Amino acid sequence: MISRTESCRFSRANSENPVSSDKADCQWIGRLLRHGLLKPSFIPETRIRELRDLCRTRTSLTRQKTSVVNRLQKVLEDANIKLGSVATDVMGVSGRSMIRQLIAGKTDPTLLADLARGPMRKKQELLKLALAGTLTPHHRFLLKRHLQQAEQLEEEIQVLESETATRVVPFADLVTLWMTIPGIDRVAAWGVLAEVGADMDQFPSARHLVSWAGLCPGNNESAGKRKSSRTRKANPWLRGLMTQIAWAAAHTKDTYLSQQYRRLLPKRGKKRALLAVANTILTIIWHIGKHRNP
Repeated sequence: MISRTESCRFSRANSENPVSSDKADCQWIGRLLRHGLLKPSFIPETRIRELRDLCRTRTSLTRQKTSVVNRLQKVLEDANIKLGSVATDVMGVSGRSMIRQLIAGKTDPTLLADLARGPMRKKQELLKLALAGTLTPHHRFLLKRHLQQAEQLEEEIQVLESETATRVVPFADLVTLWMTIPGIDRVAAWGVLAEVGADMDQFPSARHLVSWAGLCPGNNESAGKRKSSRTRKANPWLRGLMTQIAWAAAHTKDTYLSQQYRRLLPKRGKKRALLAVANTILTIIWHIGKHRNP
């Protein structure tokens, strides 16, 4: 343990031999480390680190694909084609068939609407109105480029998912248990495993894990007055993933998580309600990972 006298002596030495604040901080951190006063950082094992790279790369490619699809839809809007107003997913089976025909130069709304499949068949009249636009060669060129780029990104994502599924085999039991939580599917469970790891002993309690993920209220109090309680900066990959999981869980039916979201929504608003649900889900994740039971 570093005594107070030693600490004062170290401060006087710095004042007598002034150095930059960065160097002084490094020297002080080095002394703390030699005395065992610094807690080690969480560094997962090699398998988890490799899995983390795969999952984060997949997330980045998914965001790129979303950006490309948005640009594709913008081209359609510029041509006064309102396909996105009728189709839930422009890149679905029906939407892709219509886009390919538009690229090929076929603009008859009736023929295009007849390409609808499944539930889209009931919206043929709306599709005829939405597909009656003015498509120029410039629009066709951009649509072709965007569609090809989106499909290439989808192929890369599938390759990453195949590789990730192979790497997750040793942790299949834990992933299966986590998938019993509302809002968590296979890909989400992979992401949680990649960011948190399979060894819950790294976190003494569920509260430690939630705090490490930045999903708990901040603690900023001075002179008996509580100031901002905004959450602190933490792992952006895990935080974003948990927010998506919380959103999916909030829209499930007859679950505690959905009821929690609806109860907190009027009082705290959407963002804080989602963070509270994410907090609860991560707590459940810790307990399942610690005790290996649902």
